[in-house]
Amino acid sequence: MTAKTKDAPRVPYGFLIEKKRDGGEFSDEEIKSIVDALLDGDMPDHQLAGLLLAIYFRGLTVAETATLAEELMLSGEVLNLSAIAKPKIAHYATGGVGDKVPLVLPAIAAACGVVMPSMIGEDENFIIGTLDKLAAIPGFRADESLKDFIGHLTTTGVAYANRHQSIAPIDSVIFSMRKEIAAVPCLPLIAASILSRKSAEGAEGFVVDVKWGNGSFIKDIEQAKTLARTIARACDAFQRKSVVLVTDINQPLGDSVGTALEIEEAVRFLKTEEGEDDFKQLVLRIGMEVVRLAGVAGSTLSAKQMVQRSLSSGDALREFKKIIAGQGGDVSYIDNPEKFPKAHCVRKLPGPKRGYIHTINAAMIASGVKILARRPDGTLDPAVGVSKIMKVGVQIKQGEPLMMIHYNDERNLEPALEYLRNAYRLAPKRPNTVELIAERIA
Repeated sequence: MTAKTKDAPRVPYGFLIEKKRDGGEFSDEEIKSIVDALLDGDMPDHQLAGLLLAIYFRGLTVAETATLAEELMLSGEVLNLSAIAKPKIAHYATGGVGDKVPLVLPAIAAACGVVMPSMIGEDENFIIGTLDKLAAIPGFRADESLKDFIGHLTTTGVAYANRHQSIAPIDSVIFSMRKEIAAVPCLPLIAASILSRKSAEGAEGFVVDVKWGNGSFIKDIEQAKTLARTIARACDAFQRKSVVLVTDINQPLGDSVGTALEIEEAVRFLKTEEGEDDFKQLVLRIGMEVVRLAGVAGSTLSAKQMVQRSLSSGDALREFKKIIAGQGGDVSYIDNPEKFPKAHCVRKLPGPKRGYIHTINAAMIASGVKILARRPDGTLDPAVGVSKIMKVGVQIKQGEPLMMIHYNDERNLEPALEYLRNAYRLAPKRPNTVELIAERIA
């Protein structure tokens, strides 16, 4: 593990803000100076805010983005995984409602001989994160030390953990300020953040899922494509191999949104390969990209066969159980998902009229679920959520359920229903089909 040395020359911060404001390009030394100043606590918050806003409006070149990623990576610990002979590939998704791919993909990767470090940071406010879902498994530990994190990667090939404070710490400082000044959707800063964190975790290559739509913070497909190209180009400049997909999240992925409900859906898929078509398609495609990028499959066909075999043979399920057990989770809940707590109340959300489901606002569904699941202590009730979500393009009759609502606290129901009802729009005609995977960049 190595850390950044503080030997870059200092330059006036006001000059840097002015330079970027006027469209100038930072030198490598100037970027090093910025990160060093943040490491030393020398840059005041108001100047950091000004600098980030200048970057937000003027952008960064590919070379600037790659240099910033390297400096952010070196601002903290960099894990040395050279003792692990297997290829190390990171999967990163920009956040999407109902996305269960991060739950099942690492197990598939492990079954195919690929190591997948998975430190997970803060997600968008409306999204229920992967660690929230895994917390529904009794005993599961996500607060792992770096030593334990490397140990899990050595023994099972996978480690799920909260992002350690020593991994790219200056990226955390920048992200906190981006939230304060409404600059989270800054494309080059997103790219630099992903590269710095995942490289510090020991990844040799990246498979990135850039989600666009109302279930992501990226609402526009062209913006998503621009971010995907930014990430891919920065990876090249950073000398990391990558595949970047642009995928649709204009409705929840899969059948459910919640914590235990999503774990159950993921386990059901690992056991039976059954699930919603969008979820199955994305797992298979991203799994193929991982094993191809890792070099353990030589062609698209062999990659597809390898992923399918990991599921049909039960190897992926066995790996998932090993991962959960290795981090203290009660595997009996994976063997018998009926052990997960069930909500006391289940009711349908009736369709208001006959018609085709034209649009679904996934963010509104996630917000509704968070309201339903909210406990007085701020934690999420694992039994609560929605399931059997009717998808875009389905024709329904008046009163037919759009989804099933699982809840325990009646006080949360009405405010949640405001979101859930308003998430659906019906129309007389079937909507046009939107491709799940809009673009691939490698």
